[in-house]
Amino acid sequence: MINYFSNNNFKLKNKQKIRNWLNKAISMENHVVGNINYIFCSDEQLLEINIKYLDHDYYTDIITFDYKENNRVSGDLYLSTDRIIDNAKLNNISFDEEIIRVLIHGILHIIGYNDKSPNESKLMRAKENFYINLYKN
Repeated sequence: MINYFSNNNFKLKNKQKIRNWLNKAISMENHVVGNINYIFCSDEQLLEINIKYLDHDYYTDIITFDYKENNRVSGDLYLSTDRIIDNAKLNNISFDEEIIRVLIHGILHIIGYNDKSPNESKLMRAKENFYINLYKN
């Protein structure tokens, strides 16, 4: 089950379409949906989580806590709407497209994709773009 929560009064648009799209993406990666929680928060809230749990003192758009068991995708995904707004402006894309990218990015991490090396980042970006195009169509 995919759930959405907000710590900053953010309201996600097209929740059911996004839920269906994420279910399809997870299925296409030969996984099944477990318990997935998207929690929308501010930069400051996510920075606090980043420092407390990951010992990273910087802003980020998403932190994913992976609870996957076998091929069942489960986790808590914390997203900074502040960072998503800034990144959308920086990349000259809409907020809606950037939030879709971040939503699938977290799922791809749980599935097992990484983005530490240049090759991993290239594959991650290709997967994101594939699923963003799937969402748009």
